[in-house]
Amino acid sequence: MFHRRQSYNDAVSLAIYFRPFIQIQKRNLVNVKFKWVKDTLLDSVVSSSVHLKATCTLVSLIGSNPESALPVYYLTRYRGQLGLPPDLKVSTFVRRYPNIFREFYRPDSSGTPVPWYKLTPEVLEVYHQEMRCVYDDCNVDILNRLQKLLMLTKERLLPLHTIDQLRWDLGLPYGYENELVTKHPGLFSFTKLPDDRVGLKLLVWDDCLAVSHLESKKSNLAETNHGELAFPIGFTRGFGLKRKCMEWLNEWQKLAYTSPYVDTSHLDPRTDVSEKRIVGVFHELLHLTILRKVERKNVSNLRGPLAMPQKFTKVFERHPGIFYISKRGGTQTIVLREAYDRGNLNEKHPLADIRGKYVGMMKKGLLDRSRGLYKKESKGSEELRRWQQRRAEFNYYGVKQGWMDLT
Repeated sequence: MFHRRQSYNDAVSLAIYFRPFIQIQKRNLVNVKFKWVKDTLLDSVVSSSVHLKATCTLVSLIGSNPESALPVYYLTRYRGQLGLPPDLKVSTFVRRYPNIFREFYRPDSSGTPVPWYKLTPEVLEVYHQEMRCVYDDCNVDILNRLQKLLMLTKERLLPLHTIDQLRWDLGLPYGYENELVTKHPGLFSFTKLPDDRVGLKLLVWDDCLAVSHLESKKSNLAETNHGELAFPIGFTRGFGLKRKCMEWLNEWQKLAYTSPYVDTSHLDPRTDVSEKRIVGVFHELLHLTILRKVERKNVSNLRGPLAMPQKFTKVFERHPGIFYISKRGGTQTIVLREAYDRGNLNEKHPLADIRGKYVGMMKKGLLDRSRGLYKKESKGSEELRRWQQRRAEFNYYGVKQGWMDLT
């Protein structure tokens, strides 16, 4: 009996020696729960940019128009991309920032005055800085971000609708399909999907890009005795980790790190190793964003393309030391903890600085508006009154008297 058991143990030891992955795969998913603890600094990061996406999108829409002006009904068509509350009208939002958007009126086909909006000279200058950054200074970097996003998927393919949801986070310009993708026919192609939607497919795999941020920074990270990569961890003050949770987390960090750019069909989704791979994918995805944060709803439909198991977004709750879930702005925003130090980005992309200028202008516009600074300067209501008066004269005399374009 002793010799038989010894032989069995030797066989198992040899199997583990030559295929250590077998041993790792046997680690079942541990049911560990962490409480959510408020982080005021990261909440302030999210709060400061609650309406930033809407402002930047509207500025891009108006700035990219040949006339640099658009009517309100045209802007309303893009409401879904703005992320505004359902009860907030686009026109109401735009009028909050008279130092960014200037309102004037033009008649429609029936002669009814319709509100139009153009950019103020100050914001137009910032918009031109943004375009120079996107198409000149950081063009290669932004193109690489789109490539890496597609490389994360199992088929190197994503619906345009899904990319649109992440467009602003990745720093892609408005109209990237025509302005960016079509200029690189050797890299991308548009594909018709089975559900008749249009998808974007990456044609060329780049091994130089298939390196995660964690792997590229591994020399600066804590490593286990066996060389497995560990994620940077940080908790909100007063988090109070239980001993059981701490022990599990330490063991989990020692598990093998799976690059988000390799095939993982061999992984059992019910193991901690698979969970570490999921965390690695979103760790990389957040590093592809400009501000290292993304709305949870914008990644919830990536389960199929990223080959994720059911309820994959639960990793955000299970790893509060890596991800912080902010509930500001009526939605859930996932923030990468390691990217911020006391509310400030550790590594700032040039686009982040430009967006900071938009934030400053938005704050100034709201403050000056509350002080009544724009009441005397605002021409919107006066122009509308003049339009109504002229239209009344037109109806009374039956003669068109000097219809003008008030800009």
